[in-house]
Amino acid sequence: MSPAGAGAGAGAGGTGRARTSRPVTPVPASTVEHYDAVTDVLVVGYGCAGAAAAYEAATAGAGVLVLERAGGPGGSSAQSGGELYLGGGTPVQHACGFEDSADEMYAYLAAALGPHADEEKLRLYCDGSTEHFQWFVDRGLTFEPTLWDQPTWMPTTKDGLMWLGENAWPYNEIARPAPRGHRCATDAFGGWLVMEKLVAAAEAAGATTHADTLATALVVDDDTGRVVGVRARRHGRELTYRARRAVVLTTGGFADNEEMLADHAPHLIGHGKVSDGLDDGSGIRMACALGAAARRMATVEIALTALPAMVTRGMLVNAHGQRFINEDVYPGLFSVAAVLTQPAPYWVIIDEEGYESIPEKDRWGVLPLHVTGTLAELEAELRMPAGALESTVTAYNTYAARGQDPFFHKDPRWLRPLKGPFAAVDPRAGFHQGGRPSAGAGTGAAGFTLGGLHTTVDGAVLDVSGEPVPGLYAAGRAAAGIHGEGYISGTSLGDGTFFGRRAGKAAAGGA
Repeated sequence: MSPAGAGAGAGAGGTGRARTSRPVTPVPASTVEHYDAVTDVLVVGYGCAGAAAAYEAATAGAGVLVLERAGGPGGSSAQSGGELYLGGGTPVQHACGFEDSADEMYAYLAAALGPHADEEKLRLYCDGSTEHFQWFVDRGLTFEPTLWDQPTWMPTTKDGLMWLGENAWPYNEIARPAPRGHRCATDAFGGWLVMEKLVAAAEAAGATTHADTLATALVVDDDTGRVVGVRARRHGRELTYRARRAVVLTTGGFADNEEMLADHAPHLIGHGKVSDGLDDGSGIRMACALGAAARRMATVEIALTALPAMVTRGMLVNAHGQRFINEDVYPGLFSVAAVLTQPAPYWVIIDEEGYESIPEKDRWGVLPLHVTGTLAELEAELRMPAGALESTVTAYNTYAARGQDPFFHKDPRWLRPLKGPFAAVDPRAGFHQGGRPSAGAGTGAAGFTLGGLHTTVDGAVLDVSGEPVPGLYAAGRAAAGIHGEGYISGTSLGDGTFFGRRAGKAAAGGA
């Protein structure tokens, strides 16, 4: 994994192979003859972090202009599930009968997002969580006061609260379990609704947008080194923007840049990408070209296209027929454990009773590819070592009959001896939601990057010496946020908006 404070030059140099990423060489301000637009705060990228930054900067009285390379705002945030990881005692938690505190939330996230989660940022995020929840409500989002109590990637209901692994071992021994996955009132992927409300709020506060505008380089004052603008391109025309106070980079991660993946996060190569297709690391590269530092560049989130509803009712095994984790953890954790540490392919093993107990709508169109009467037959079909899977299931069944899992401590709620006929579900087959194939179909996994620019808690970008780059801020997946080497759903939208807000306020106060 990349060490903290990994050096500058993300996506450039170091391998000796030809580079295809476009140049991001800084533009000296002395060479700029004309600025096509001037504003106080220039936000580059209009996902959730950009919208939050734009809103807060405009509310603070700054003139705000947002550049978006796509035809309109949204980005990867709009295509996300829309979960917001919030806790500490929100009204939704209270309505569902759960007590929570910032300390309990911190204890869980420090473990689940670790090792090496950013403790300073995480502490602020947890302490400010209930206020951040109210901020979303004030922007127009609503949350049903009901709980989805089943393991899933995404509920098929409008329930406003869901578990995200807080009640699974070992986390249920580290912190008092409380569900913290908050979902706005929609029975589908809700990222679009989050973005709709945030963009409306930013525009109402006075922020304006230039869409179809690709930022290509930062403009820097020759004498002070201060970032004073951005060079961009729109419909083939080169434009230059002046920022009187600051530039805020909210351009997303680098999952769609194969060169940067090869240099920093090769685990994602060959897998599907959870993005809008434009997460090319451009903001990270533009800042690193100035000497900015990056952190956690090797850290990724990976999601197997395996349904948690099936995994918990059966077991997840590697190519050798062995279990390697308690299946009731947050599904991103069993996904990362599989892809980064276990021999592929991976299989979900379930019996007929377990499969039939899953409500039809929660099967997401998944059908077992292999069904046999005996484990020996299933081993042969899956090309596992003879007796390997049978040994695993025998041990599992022995203890499950007693309501125990001494190997991985799966919750007794999901323990039951498996009996034939048996089925194996291949995550590589993908699944369908509303008729749409999953992003990871064909590989069994899809993911995105978590590393990015090294920033202060207020979003100021730091250089390789640990000093702020004057006039430059970053938030969202363009920055290294609260994450260490782990991830929990809702911490991208949550972290992006929380620290996007702080970056927008700080940028508005820039000289």
